[in-house]
Amino acid sequence: MNTATCSNWNQLADRTLSGDCLSRPECLAVLQAADDVLLEQLAAAYRVRRHYWGNRVRLHYLLNAQSGLCPEDCHYCSQSKISTAEIEKYPLLAKDKILAAAGRAAELKAGTFCMVISGRSPNESTFQRVLDAVESVKANYDLKICACLGLLSAEQTDRLAAAGVDRVNHNLNTSEAHHADICTTHEFGDRLNTVNHVKAAGITTCSGGILGMGESDDDVIDLALALRELGVTSVPVNFLIPISGTPFAEVNSLTPRQCLRILCLFRFLLPSQEIRIAGGREVHLRSLQPLGLYAANSIFVGDYLTTAGQAAHQDWQMISDAGFVLEAADGSPLTETSTPLTAIGLSSG
Repeated sequence: MNTATCSNWNQLADRTLSGDCLSRPECLAVLQAADDVLLEQLAAAYRVRRHYWGNRVRLHYLLNAQSGLCPEDCHYCSQSKISTAEIEKYPLLAKDKILAAAGRAAELKAGTFCMVISGRSPNESTFQRVLDAVESVKANYDLKICACLGLLSAEQTDRLAAAGVDRVNHNLNTSEAHHADICTTHEFGDRLNTVNHVKAAGITTCSGGILGMGESDDDVIDLALALRELGVTSVPVNFLIPISGTPFAEVNSLTPRQCLRILCLFRFLLPSQEIRIAGGREVHLRSLQPLGLYAANSIFVGDYLTTAGQAAHQDWQMISDAGFVLEAADGSPLTETSTPLTAIGLSSG
């Protein structure tokens, strides 16, 4: 494949839109393309994104509802048992604090409220408190709820569905071949099992990965193909934030252009999925953040688990400046008068 010509990227978009899956050489061509064709790649990826998502951008709000205290050894994570990172550590937040966070999510025009707890899997007491909090949030706010609770059984996912959870996040994180290099306390198959339990319970599946953890280009492709085979609905694409005190504190191989090529590949291989630029967006895309929206259709607004994001008004302005519109919880575009930009006087008119 000649990566220098724009027509070939458009051919990839054509094939993607017709339902074909790119070959491995084509996937490698996307990841290994020269910087001077990056805008052509993004234009082709945007054709696919626009077909399924128009010019809408979904916002998600993340709550770290239980921090630290995790027995797993995930090398990227500041909350793992092997991390010496200086972070807050606390058990599951009280329900009133979770409700307050949901209120903040609504204020920021997020359509989805994401509740995350640290740990391998919740014990029964914690799990029941999560269910109670879910029911309270659903009763008070027009928000979709995504729960990220670690490894889950079929019985647990059934109970989450009954409580009104709209989606469950459980990332594959990396390829099966690379998994042992980032975690030894559970296997890749354990993660697959949780995602399959979520599907069987009739809950929307949310699963993605973390890029920049020393994986090869083939590992990036294998991760995207595994998500495609699973048929997941929502795909968060995280870029590793090297955190002092973790084994990956010195791992920092990504460039903004490589992150954009990864987003293009994910759009080509996962054409109809919601693709969310998640953790590491501000750190690795930096001034090129708006370009990521030409492949992805979703971002987090606010902070992440143990790291800060940029101010919400900067996200709103970025979306507006690029010609995109915010999406309401029901999937419709927000009207001009209801956008947060209008409320704080930043509308471009």
